[in-house]
Amino acid sequence: MRSLLFLLAAAAVIASGYWAYHENYRTKAELDHVDDLRRDIGAARERLAILRAEWAYLNRPDRLRDLAELNFDRLGLLPLTPNHFAKVDQVAFPQLQILDLTQPIDVTSAGATNP
Repeated sequence: MRSLLFLLAAAAVIASGYWAYHENYRTKAELDHVDDLRRDIGAARERLAILRAEWAYLNRPDRLRDLAELNFDRLGLLPLTPNHFAKVDQVAFPQLQILDLTQPIDVTSAGATNP
């Protein structure tokens, strides 16, 4: 009986050692995967910063004005000037429909039957 307990204890130690060994390598693999993801995120952020800089460069007002003048005959774009904007009080907003509540409706349960 005693030898059976020793064998079971030894098997438990070996099984837990194998489990710990396996978990250790799985953890290292996941940490490597996290490092790869962080590297990919850093590269994506760098590309995004470059794209934002290019977008800002391509959307310069003087460049857009020149493009609008060059392509006026094809596109019909006019350069944007400050007099194209209006004040808020000059904008014609749609009128709100006001409900007519002068004729009230009586709601009653006088004719209802009680269950």
